[in-house]
Amino acid sequence: MPMSSFSRRALTAAASLLILGALPFSTQAQMTNITTTAKQTPTNPNIAAADVADPRQYLEEVEGEKALAWVKAQNERSLAHLTADPRFAQNQADMLKIVEATDRIPSPSFSKGGHIDNFWQDKEHVRGIWRRTDKASYLAGTPKWETLLDFDALAKAEGQNWVYKGASCLPPEETRCLINLSNGGKDAVTVREFDLKTKTFVEGGFALPEGKQVVTWKDADTLYVAREWTPGEVTPSGYAFVTKVVKRGQTLDQAVEIHRGDKTDMMAYRTVLRDVTGKYVLDFAQRRPSFFEVDTVYFTDAGEVKLPLPLTSEMSAYYKGQAVFSLKDAWTSAKGTVFKEGSIIAFDLLAALKDPKNLEPVIVFAPNEHQSVEGIGQTKNRLLFAVLSNVTGEVLSVNYEAGKWSLKTLPLPENSTLSLGSTDDESDELFAWSTGYLQPSTIYTADAAKGTASKLKASPERFNAEGLKVEQHWATSKDGTKIPYFLVMKKDTKLDGNTPTLLYAYGGFEVSLTPSYSGGIGKLWLEKGGAYVLANIRGGGEFGPKWHEAGLKTHRQVIYDDFQAVAEDLIKTKVTSPRRLGIMGGSNGGLLMGVQLTQRPDLWNAVVVQVPLLDMMRFHTLLAGASWQGEYGRPDDAVEGAFLKTISPYHNLKAGVKYPEPFFVTSTKDDRVHPGHARKMAALMQDMGLPFLYYENTDGGHSAAANLKETAKRSALEYTYLAQKLMD
Repeated sequence: MPMSSFSRRALTAAASLLILGALPFSTQAQMTNITTTAKQTPTNPNIAAADVADPRQYLEEVEGEKALAWVKAQNERSLAHLTADPRFAQNQADMLKIVEATDRIPSPSFSKGGHIDNFWQDKEHVRGIWRRTDKASYLAGTPKWETLLDFDALAKAEGQNWVYKGASCLPPEETRCLINLSNGGKDAVTVREFDLKTKTFVEGGFALPEGKQVVTWKDADTLYVAREWTPGEVTPSGYAFVTKVVKRGQTLDQAVEIHRGDKTDMMAYRTVLRDVTGKYVLDFAQRRPSFFEVDTVYFTDAGEVKLPLPLTSEMSAYYKGQAVFSLKDAWTSAKGTVFKEGSIIAFDLLAALKDPKNLEPVIVFAPNEHQSVEGIGQTKNRLLFAVLSNVTGEVLSVNYEAGKWSLKTLPLPENSTLSLGSTDDESDELFAWSTGYLQPSTIYTADAAKGTASKLKASPERFNAEGLKVEQHWATSKDGTKIPYFLVMKKDTKLDGNTPTLLYAYGGFEVSLTPSYSGGIGKLWLEKGGAYVLANIRGGGEFGPKWHEAGLKTHRQVIYDDFQAVAEDLIKTKVTSPRRLGIMGGSNGGLLMGVQLTQRPDLWNAVVVQVPLLDMMRFHTLLAGASWQGEYGRPDDAVEGAFLKTISPYHNLKAGVKYPEPFFVTSTKDDRVHPGHARKMAALMQDMGLPFLYYENTDGGHSAAANLKETAKRSALEYTYLAQKLMD
C-alpha cells in the first residue's frame, strides 16, 4: 500500500495556538514541548454512541468548500509557525540542493536497440524529462542525452498540472508507447499514445480519459482496457473489474467486453503474457478477491483453464517456457509434495495447461527463516533473484538448462543493501544498486550469464558522515520475539538519554525496510547530532511471509508491541529518553504513528504522521480502502471490527490523557489513502483542546509531493518540527 491521508482537531485550542504562531521564534521554541491534557467532547468517537453522527465527517469531502476552508486555516497556522523558525529556510535550501543536484547518478533503464533511458528532474526540469542515450556513452560516464518528452513544456503548452506516471511500450520494437499522465500526482491517470520516432503524441492515436485503469497492448491496433466504463462500475476499492477491447479509431462506447470479474473483488482485469523477446504467448485474466489473493484463468485453444495453485501464489516470471511462481503460503501439491511459504517454484506452463490435474512444480529457491525474495528480474538468458538475508542483500543469477535449475551468487558487495535495477532483455547485462546508511548509492554493472560484476559509479556524499557509526541491535517484544533494528549515531555519543532520536518503521503489507543512504536524513538530522533508527517490526517482509502474517488482522497488536519494544530498548540502553524520542511513518506507517500516539503517548515527544489511515472503522469506505481489508480485517465483521476499534487512532483519543503535539502531513490529491483520515483526527484533537500541526499539500498524490521543490519543502517542515521538539 502506498502512503495516505490525515486528520483534524477542534476549536477549543485554536486561540492559544494562534497566539503561539504569532510569537517570536525564541519564545515559540520554549513553548513547543509543553504537553496538554485532552478535554472531553461529547462527539469523541471514543465515547459517542455508534448511531451518533460524526460532526467531522464533512472533512471527507475532498474538495468540499467547508473542508478546504478548514485545511487552509490549518495550513496557514502551521506554516506560519514552522517557516518562522530560521532552521526551516536552511533545511529547505539544503534539501533542495540535494534533490536537485545535477551530479546525481541518472538511474538507467535498458531500452531496445542498445539504448539507456532515464527520467530526470532538476531545477530546470521540475516536472521532469524522459531522455535517452546510447549504452556505450552511459557506461563511459559521458552520456549524450536526447530528450524524448519534456513534461514541463507539455504541462505549460496544455495548461495542465501533469505529473509523469510511467510508460508502457509495445514489444518488440517498443517505439509506440502509452504515456501515463496524472493530474497533480493522483493514482488516476490519463493515457495517451506517443511515437518515440517522431517524439510526438500520435494524432488520432489511443487516448483514454482520466481513471484508475489497467491498460495492455495486445497488438499495434488493439488495447485491453480495464477501467470505470460507466459511472459507479468499480469495485468497493474504487478499481476496475471490467475489461474491454479498444481498437484503433474506436471511441470508448464502441469497445467490446472480454472479461468481467466480480464487483466484490478488489480489482479484475484481462491482460497478455509475453516471453522475454516480446513474443505473444497467451491471454490470461486475473481476479483479485483481496490484496493478497489472485484467481487466474488462462485462455487457451482448448478453452479457459485454471491451475490448482493456491490463491496466494502469483506468477513472477515466464522464463524458457517455465512459469515461475512465488508462494506466500505453504502449499501441498496433488502428489503430496510440500512447498514452504516464501518459496519460488516453477513448471512448464503450456504442459500444465494441457493437464492441470497432474501439475507438479519443482523448487527453484526455498528461503530459510531469515530470508525472503524481494524481487525477480529477467535478462535474455537468466533469471535474477534479489534475496534479503538478515536484512542484508544478495543477487542470485538463475539458469534453467537440460531440465535443471542452478543458482549462482553475483559478486556484488556483501553486508550491503542490494537491489535490482534495470535488466536487459537483449543481453544478459543488468544494473544493480548497493547502498547503506553511510554509503552513498553505488551502481554496478553485471553479466548474469558470466557471473561477473563491476562498480560503475558512486553517488557523491551529501552529508558529513565522519564520526558516525551503524549498529544492528535486537529488542525483545512482549511475546518474546526478537525484533531487529538499525541505529545510526555518532561514535562518541554519550549514553545518557539525551540524544535526539528519530525512530522510523512501516510494519505492513510484507514491505521490507532496509538500510539506505538518505542525503536528507544525513544533512537535516544526523549532521546536527541526531540519531536515526529503523525498526524491522513484524508486518513487513524482512523474514518472509511468516513475519508479515504474524501481524495480520486481529493479530496486529504484535506490530505495535514490536515498535514499542524497540523504543523501550533505546530508552533502557540510554541512547535516548521520551523527551528526546520522535517517530515518523507514512501510509500504513502513518497508521502505526497514530496508534503509537494514542497507545503510548508517554514514549514520544514528536510524532510525524504522513499520509495515514486513522479512522479504522471507515477506512474500507474511503477511496482504495476496501482493498486493504485482507491486511487489516473487516470493520463490519463482529470480531475483526471489535478489534479494529481498539487500535483505531480516531477512536482512542481519551480525555484526561497528555499527548505530544503531532505533525500531520497529507495531500488533497491523494486518491489512494483519503486525506479525510488526517483531517478528522486533527479536528478531533482541536475539539479536545490538544495542540497539533497540520500541512496538506494541494498536489502530490500519495507521496504528498509531486516534484522536487515540494519534496524539499515537506522535508524541511518535518525536520524543523523534529528539531523544535527533540533538540531545543
